[in-house]
Amino acid sequence: MAASDSRHYRDPERLKKKRRGFSGARVLKASKTPSTAGIDSHDANREEVELVRRQYLESEQRFRALLESLPKVAVQGYDRDRRVIYWNESSTRLYGYTAEEAQGQLLEDLIIPAFMRDEVIQAHCAWIKEGVAIPADELELKHKTGELVSVFSQHLMLNEHTDSPLMFCVDVDLSDQKRAHRDLEFATRFDRLTHLPNRQTFEVDLDGQLDSCRRQGNGLATIYLDIDHFVEINDALGYDQGDRLLIELTRRLRECQQVTNLVSRVSSDEFVLAFPGVHLAPDVRRVVRHVQNVFREPFVLDGRESQVTACLGVALFPENGESSRELIRNADVAKNRAKLDGRGVVRFFQQKLHDELVRQHYLSAQLEEALDNGEFSLHYQPQVSAASGRIENLEALLRWEPAEGPPISPAEFIPLAERSGVIHRMGDWVIEEACRQQVEWRAKGFHEHRVDINVSGRQLVRPDALMSFEDALQRHGLGPRDIGIELTENVLIEADETVLEDLWRLYHRGIHIAIDDFGTGYSSLSYLKHFPVTALKIDRSFIHDAPTQPKDRAIMEGAIFIGHRLGLEVVAEGVENAEQLSLLREMHCDLVQGFFFYRPMPAKEIERLLGGFMPGNEGPSS
Repeated sequence: MAASDSRHYRDPERLKKKRRGFSGARVLKASKTPSTAGIDSHDANREEVELVRRQYLESEQRFRALLESLPKVAVQGYDRDRRVIYWNESSTRLYGYTAEEAQGQLLEDLIIPAFMRDEVIQAHCAWIKEGVAIPADELELKHKTGELVSVFSQHLMLNEHTDSPLMFCVDVDLSDQKRAHRDLEFATRFDRLTHLPNRQTFEVDLDGQLDSCRRQGNGLATIYLDIDHFVEINDALGYDQGDRLLIELTRRLRECQQVTNLVSRVSSDEFVLAFPGVHLAPDVRRVVRHVQNVFREPFVLDGRESQVTACLGVALFPENGESSRELIRNADVAKNRAKLDGRGVVRFFQQKLHDELVRQHYLSAQLEEALDNGEFSLHYQPQVSAASGRIENLEALLRWEPAEGPPISPAEFIPLAERSGVIHRMGDWVIEEACRQQVEWRAKGFHEHRVDINVSGRQLVRPDALMSFEDALQRHGLGPRDIGIELTENVLIEADETVLEDLWRLYHRGIHIAIDDFGTGYSSLSYLKHFPVTALKIDRSFIHDAPTQPKDRAIMEGAIFIGHRLGLEVVAEGVENAEQLSLLREMHCDLVQGFFFYRPMPAKEIERLLGGFMPGNEGPSS
């Protein structure tokens, strides 16, 4: 039916007029057969009415089919008493009731939570009686199981001003959107693996606790926890076992918590904990023990029990910080210091630790520039015969004299260079400079003194480190009697096969290889027979008190005895007085090195010393 026909169906008077005009025309044309014309007019009217009725039914069916086909749109119809008259399939999926179960039931009994019941009834009555429409809104309605369902609900009133108004509710399921929003919110506030608050959430929570502590006059302890060698666990056993460890550790940490305590996972193997109400030193020690006890029982990893440790850094409120960020940072500083001291160590924050860290950061940033600006130099300390005092060899020692400020101790800048990686460039410079200086001395007639340089363990991480040393000797035309190397015993123990092969090659070429700081590293001496070594240097810590301390004397004497029995040269470091020298001579130590004879000196002073060193002048410097 055309649109105009539909309008006529809605206007009976207009339809009557049309019908009358249509019938009159038929009568004029068929005046000879009036009875037949009347029959035709009646049939036409009946067909038109039937067509309109059929189109209406089809339209209603299409509308119902549309409502039923919308997967996320639940539509319900209610009469003036709020009883269900329509319930589509999506309503069943959304709220759990079938159409048969819902039919005739009250709206408030089906899907309205108890706390909304009175409000919904009042709103419906206000719409019917006063025409106040219910606004569209996000709601949480009730599922058949009692669970809440998030929907966007819109309402439509039909037959609004009659005795039989009908209210239709169109509810869009927001469950997926709400779930995605919750997941996103969780991801931004919590750790995915352990479900602990992340750092940002922890900082907010901790600041809240600090406000409470200020009002109540309470203290608070912040503990930064770092699992020792967690990377090795991941590498050896796999990430799934590392995750198992983190989950189990989280469970144990939660068990030792009180309601007001906080815990967060702030990185892969680091946690931060806060303990409010801690006032005195015994309270602090108590909470630290609680955290340490978490690691007393072994963890089961890959089916085996593994003993795991962690370093702890502690910062206290208000002494070490007023805000969450200050406390976390300072606890982290203390933790980093603890890790330098070994496994399972606890350190409390001290301001000098922070000041030291700031200084180290500054110095690390200056190392590269210092190399470029020529601020480094080599000083040389003679090694002399214990028996005669004759200078035999020289140890090259790196010195840093900044363009501005006092000299920086090697004990301070060498570890920084190792951590930053600058040690490789620095080590190359030392080799080149020592070779250059030795060539210069040889040209001036000083042929009897070998120069030994120190090689850091970090340098040997680079596979070609020792080959670069050999290349430098060859480029400068130097041989085994010109340049030697010194390594710590720990470096030898940790060296891989490639490094050991290179060391053996140097050894067979006649290169002098000394173990520096002997006695301070591994307790086992078996490595001495397996590694290429030509000399031992006894650490100064044993020399210092040997004249008065029987144990130090015994260690020193034992080291000299072992070295000689293995055919090694023995050098005593840190000789500072005549008593120490006398004792070393009694024990037949080969060489001595220390302030009693000579301090480290620049190359020019060494030249004057060697140039004026004549037989008969042997002895300690004034």
